Amino acid sequence: MLRQEGTERSFTSPLNKEKRKGTFHCAGCDNALYSSTAKYDSGTGWPSFWQAVDKRAVGTSTDYKIGYPRTEVHCADCGGHLGHIFDDGPRPTGKRHCINGVALKFRPA
Repeated sequence: MLRQEGTERSFTSPLNKEKRKGTFHCAGCDNALYSSTAKYDSGTGWPSFWQAVDKRAVGTSTDYKIGYPRTEVHCADCGGHLGHIFDDGPRPTGKRHCINGVALKFRPA
């Protein structure tokens, strides 16, 4: 998923249920990407966050793979595909970073 820009099946990642305090890192290079404080249950079946740990942690590009534009999100350090960003998230950003669990590894605080 991380290198082939794929999407894992929804509701299959054990990280969906991860509730501990900590940080989610890139599975490819260990770059810190998301804090547990920005994680929420979006009901979509993928780990979801309303922002990255830092503006420089992730990068974005436009993805047309399914016929219409989506915002693809990738690790800013190694370029690994993480998922997509949508405009239906909670406050304060209104964004939903919909992330493949296999692209992440969790480090408890």
